[in-house]
Parts: sequence; structure tokens; C-alpha cells
Amino acid sequence: MEVLNFIPASGIWLYLGFILIGTFTIQVFYYLYFFNRLGNKKNFQKPDDNFKYPPVSVIICAKNESKNLEQHLPYILNQKYPGTFEVIVVNDASEDDSELVLAKLKEKNAHLYYTTIPYDKKFQHGKKLALTIGIKAAKYDHFLFTDADCMPASETWIQHMAYGFNHNKEIVLGYGAYKKQSGWANRWQRYDTFQIAIQYLSFALRGVPYMGVGRNMAYTRSLFEANNGFINHHHILSGDDDLFIRDAASRNNTAIIAHSEAHTLSESVQSFKEWKRQKSRHLTTAPLYKTSTKLRLGIEAFSRQLFWTISLLYIFFSTFAPTVFLLVFIKLALQLSVQNRIAKYFKHKNIIWIGILFDYILPITIGLLLLGGKRKAKKNKWT
Repeated sequence: MEVLNFIPASGIWLYLGFILIGTFTIQVFYYLYFFNRLGNKKNFQKPDDNFKYPPVSVIICAKNESKNLEQHLPYILNQKYPGTFEVIVVNDASEDDSELVLAKLKEKNAHLYYTTIPYDKKFQHGKKLALTIGIKAAKYDHFLFTDADCMPASETWIQHMAYGFNHNKEIVLGYGAYKKQSGWANRWQRYDTFQIAIQYLSFALRGVPYMGVGRNMAYTRSLFEANNGFINHHHILSGDDDLFIRDAASRNNTAIIAHSEAHTLSESVQSFKEWKRQKSRHLTTAPLYKTSTKLRLGIEAFSRQLFWTISLLYIFFSTFAPTVFLLVFIKLALQLSVQNRIAKYFKHKNIIWIGILFDYILPITIGLLLLGGKRKAKKNKWT
């Protein structure tokens, strides 16, 4: 006997059926309540020219990044910005030609300033020291952060990000994308980064900001000082971006800027092994998120994994496959509709359909990395 022609009256399929409906409901809730809001066109509109743009200090920390500085820094120095801006580069104990590259660029760009932390094998430190030095050296009170291996997606990147300080906001969260290249490793990293961005930008829109990325974020000097800089997590090598946002962000002081011209672009890794190393380092801070944040993220990932697992079991081993196909179709239609709209505004191409496969594999992979991350946390260094 069947119940509603879907759930069997007893046995293991009965319990799996209830779990399937529950996970389906959770997934629909996340897409409609959180992620769908990011796809609103107003989140991608250009800034108002009547806004009085504040002076901005762009801060970059670079460790052995001479080639990237030579290639990417001119795009930042030549930004079209209605206000005043400076670019501060902290050359963090580099052993390459970074200082020569910076000196050469300084000759033609008076608004470029740089300082060097001398290399000392006895004095090991993380990125937070370099960032603090850059912040102390900044002349202006609005900071915009990116990395040496990033380049702006447009010549109005600073303008878009600075517009986020409108309405007295103190934090601006942006998106750090990866350039489209050939290969599965590129597709994997681009989709992973896209999914993460959908989560933290959508949650911020709903008043629960929990992280940002150092490739593209901004905040004020007063906020940095009010939170005593990175003092709460100074002993942790990572976390200059997400753990700072954990402590400093609130419903009222955080804005997002999602316009495609406000993105930064980086080269992706060349192999899954490189991605795994990079991802493991990033995940060292995840256990330190607020409990409410871990619950929100965990429930979404776990329900997604359960939904796909049980759906596959039903489709291949149960007589109730037709109804399960309907649930899968609704879930995918909603997911692809929301993701495609966001990807369109992000100007991402050929990233959504491949996500059908990655949507199932990614939670498993990241879960395994999280389990193994605790043992390796002390070995991870900023590079």
C-alpha cells in the first residue's frame, strides 16, 4: 500500500521518503529566502554619480609577487575614480624582484606608496602583520583590500566598491572571481567560488553577514580600531578577512556590491591538488565561525547531500522513481533559475550546467577536507 502514491506505508522507504521531503523543503527555503534575493536586478545597478565618494586607500600585501605586481598593479593605479585614492603595497619579506618592480612603478605613479618588511628567517609572521602595517600607513579612512594576484574587472572597480559606503555603511563585501580557462580544475574552482559568493552575499543581504574575501572587500578605519584590529584571532595565520567580518559585521553596517564591474579577477589553480591545498588552508577558519553561522551553512550543505543521495537511491532501487523525478526536477529548475540569473549579472559563462554534477560532489569533498583540516591547521601558511 502506498501513501499519496509516493511514500510507502512502512519500512525503510517510509523513513527515507520523509527525509527526502524534509531535505527538499529545506533546499527550496534556502533558494527562495536567501539566494533568490541576490538575483534581484537592483543589486547589480551602477552607482549614483551624485554620491560624494570618500578618499580611499587601496591596500595590497604581496609576498614574492613581482610578476603579478608588474602585471596587475597598473590596472589599479589607473582606475577612474571620482574621488581621491592612493595605493599602498606592503612588500612582505619578498625574496624576488618585488621591490624593484614597485620602485619602477612609483616613478610614474605619485599615488603609489610601498613599504617593505625585511626577510628574516628567524621572524615568522602571517599576512595580518603586513595588513596592519598597510592600514597604519594609510592616509585615508576608507580601506579597500585586494591581493597582488588579482586585477580589477573594470576601470571603475574602486568607484563601485566605494559606493558601498553609502548610507553610513562600514563594511563593503565584494566578489573575487576566477578567470575562465580550460580544464576541469578551472571549472571546479570557479563553481566553488561562485557558490561561496552566493552564500555570503545572500546571507549579508538577509542581515546575517558572516565572511568576506580578502581579494575584494572594504571597511573603515574606525571599525578596524573599534575591533582592535585582528587581536581576537592574531594567533591564527588565516582569518584576516572572514574572521574579521565575523567580529565586526552586523545587520546594519554591512553592504554588498555585486556588479560585474566591481569584481576582481584571479588566475585559478592548475590542478585539483593545488585546489585541495588552497582550500584546506581557507577552511582552517571555518570551525571558528559563530555557531549560528555554522548551523546555517551546515544545514544547507547536509540537506543538499541527503537530498541527492536519497533521490538516487529512490530512482535506482525503488518503485516510486517517477514522483522522485518530479521533486528532482523542481529542485533543479529552482536552483538553475536562481543561479543562472545571478551568473548572468556576474557575467559568468558555462558555469551553471556543470554545477549539477558539482552540486553533489562539492559538499562531500569539502566535508572530508574539514575533517582532515584540524591536524594540518598549524602547517598552513599564507603564500
